[in-house]
Amino acid sequence: MPDPRSTRNAFGRFATGVTVVTCAKDDGVPHGATVNAFTAVSLEPALCQVTLTRQSRACAHLEGAPFAVNVLAADQLDTAWHFAGRPQHLEPAWAQGPTSPVLVGTAATISCRPWRTYDGGDHLIVIGEVVDLAVTDADPLLFFGGRFRELAPPRTGVHWAASLDSPELGWFDASSAFPALRSHASRAMS
Repeated sequence: MPDPRSTRNAFGRFATGVTVVTCAKDDGVPHGATVNAFTAVSLEPALCQVTLTRQSRACAHLEGAPFAVNVLAADQLDTAWHFAGRPQHLEPAWAQGPTSPVLVGTAATISCRPWRTYDGGDHLIVIGEVVDLAVTDADPLLFFGGRFRELAPPRTGVHWAASLDSPELGWFDASSAFPALRSHASRAMS
């Protein structure tokens, strides 16, 4: 079985966006935590998931509470550090969102009400039902290999449209025909 450091290094090879999960504490004061373990779960109903370490103070505030997933914009590195436990000189700007406090200037904000919470070992898996979305044209802040990153064009400088499989041109033309796939069972008999 791999050790925790090796596991973390392997998981770190998957590039993610950077979010700050925000909610209101019991006294109404906004609270946030930088989280890169975020994923879409379902379109019908609209559900998303955040995963937080059980040691995070945000875990105590999220149990059964509405929250927002703030997808940070590329220019919000200071905000990511602020909510990752390295407070910055300038406090990030807050606004009241549809379900909970939200951050200003994000690439997207996904407002949720609680759906389910699950045991995730040393983490807590929180599923939220999406009730409101706010999306901007800002590029997202990324995280890969233990470092924050920004989007960049491919090194080749060749746009996807140079490929015949470009989704902008249509994946396949109208004359494309595809043979039926054989089932797994019929392949085993061949």
